[in-house]
Amino acid sequence: MLPVTLVTGLGAAVRGAVAGNLLAEAGASGVLVEYDVRDLSAVVRTARTATGVIDREVITLAHPCVSCAMRGSLTQLLASIAAVERYDMAIVDVPAAGDTRAIATELAQHPDLRLTTVVTTLDPKTTAADLTGEDLLRDRGISTAAEDGRAVAEVVVRQLEYANVAVVSEEARDLVQAINPNLLIRTSPAGLLDVRRPAPTPVEPGSIAAPVDGLTFVWQSNRPFHPERLYDALEDLVAGTVRGRGTLWIATQHRHRLSWDSFGSNISIGVLGPWLADLPADRWPSVGQQHQARSALEWHPEYGDRASYLSLTGTELDVRELQDRLDGCVLRADEAVHPLTDPFAPYLEGSTAA
Repeated sequence: MLPVTLVTGLGAAVRGAVAGNLLAEAGASGVLVEYDVRDLSAVVRTARTATGVIDREVITLAHPCVSCAMRGSLTQLLASIAAVERYDMAIVDVPAAGDTRAIATELAQHPDLRLTTVVTTLDPKTTAADLTGEDLLRDRGISTAAEDGRAVAEVVVRQLEYANVAVVSEEARDLVQAINPNLLIRTSPAGLLDVRRPAPTPVEPGSIAAPVDGLTFVWQSNRPFHPERLYDALEDLVAGTVRGRGTLWIATQHRHRLSWDSFGSNISIGVLGPWLADLPADRWPSVGQQHQARSALEWHPEYGDRASYLSLTGTELDVRELQDRLDGCVLRADEAVHPLTDPFAPYLEGSTAA
């Protein structure tokens, strides 16, 4: 089986330097696959060794998309390299907008390929702006599909969460470790060639991060949110944060378990599905394992698994302020649900206020 290392990151120069360093360490036994995505209608894919190019192909696309350019064709190329039995490893420089998880999933299905490491990189010159800013990929001139409306912060955090090694500056080490505690953190690409790590585990929707003093604040409540107070507080809740995760119980969405995902100041709230309390036992396996485990420990005699829990990660969190703001957003015992207006309803496809 051919070992494969994926190298991801928003900054092409930093990502390329790490991929190039891996190739240099591999010497004659390594192959580096790179993509020129400046023209998404005709993506140029190159495979090279330390001594020169061994394959070059122009991938013509009817639908310009980075992930479309890599899907299928990458696996075929790597399988052909494995068949030669001349090389001991392949390194793939994944373009900024590429879907690392989808690529890894596809590679894992091929019997001749073995994903050994997913390395992600952060450009020390832009780390703060990348993690906390409001820019979209298209604002940075990053090649991506026309319909791709992802924020830079989301892409960078997702890359950190779906990786097992990160090459970052010393200043970013603690924050990056708080975002993904399972990461092996390096401040230099030297010595990465022989690193072998367990496959990255995708973040379960609706789950929270582990608390970290000064960096990750965790909050929970077994009472629902008042929809209008929560909506009005959203901007303040994510101020100064890099990542937010969790599950929401909103009083006017009694039947729907909602997810909270925030990346910098960008917030996404969506429907995860019904609560366990509303499902027959034979359908519980369809719900995330972390939510099942938490529910087993904290099942409420009246509300079942209905509860809210959030984790917010950042470098300058005002924990007392966050605690007070979130506590103030909870529905009080003397407040009725039915007269309430739900500002979230228009954004939650397929949901209706309870």
